[in-house]
Amino acid sequence: MVLFSSDLEFIVMKKTNINTLIIDAANEKIFLMIITIDNTYSITHDNSKINYEKLTLLVNDFLYSKNLELGNISEIYVNRGPGSFAGIRNSLSVVKALNLAINIDYYCYSRVDFNDETDFKYENIPNLCDKFNIKKNLIKPIYIS
Repeated sequence: MVLFSSDLEFIVMKKTNINTLIIDAANEKIFLMIITIDNTYSITHDNSKINYEKLTLLVNDFLYSKNLELGNISEIYVNRGPGSFAGIRNSLSVVKALNLAINIDYYCYSRVDFNDETDFKYENIPNLCDKFNIKKNLIKPIYIS
């Protein structure tokens, strides 16, 4: 097999192009954020049964609006609670399915994990997960009754 420099450049660019998706359906609103190398985008939706049932469509539509698709996402951060049982269950199910279907790594975080942080921002979640050693592909939901 012979690789040309343009082929190699594409492979390197593809590996270094890290796009992150953050999903938080545990709170009053369903919150989605995409972090790319150049930009950060976010959107919210009503936290309702109808939106839980179409969470995958909401994610796909959001990605499509930013000229991205699921194949462009390299990691997902999902809020594991505490919060809405239905929101947590559905978001964890979607993320687990994406991991199995297209091998996207995920991190399940909770604000409880970051208790010492006074300035919590969604765009800081990947760094906070690194700082607090949140393990990859591990689910431990925290539900409130």
